[in-house]
Amino acid sequence: MKNNIRALAITLGLCLAGAGFAATPATPATPAATASATASAASTAPADSAAKPAASATKKAPAAMPTVAAAGGGNGKVWVNEKSKAYHCEGSKFYGKTKQGEYMTEADAKAHGDHPATGKACAK
Repeated sequence: MKNNIRALAITLGLCLAGAGFAATPATPATPAATASATASAASTAPADSAAKPAASATKKAPAAMPTVAAAGGGNGKVWVNEKSKAYHCEGSKFYGKTKQGEYMTEADAKAHGDHPATGKACAK
């Protein structure tokens, strides 16, 4: 009996985990079927798994890129993305808009080991 319950719990866990990776959603379950599946999973799951949040509840949506550039740019400065170590030229899509970065001259950026995001130095 104990092995049957363990096998049922593993099978149910695999089915629920596999549903999260589907490219298109399967046909929606009826509320009654969902309630009975939840009830049976709760009765067979170990006590410590009930304390853990669901995996889908812990995922965060990607942060939106700011639409306005950070203040302090222009005058021949580049925007250096501190995370990727790439710098963006004035007028480019990501100039002053990445989450972490700072403005500096292109020469300073190269001296710090940063590289141009497009592969080419900024036009002067």
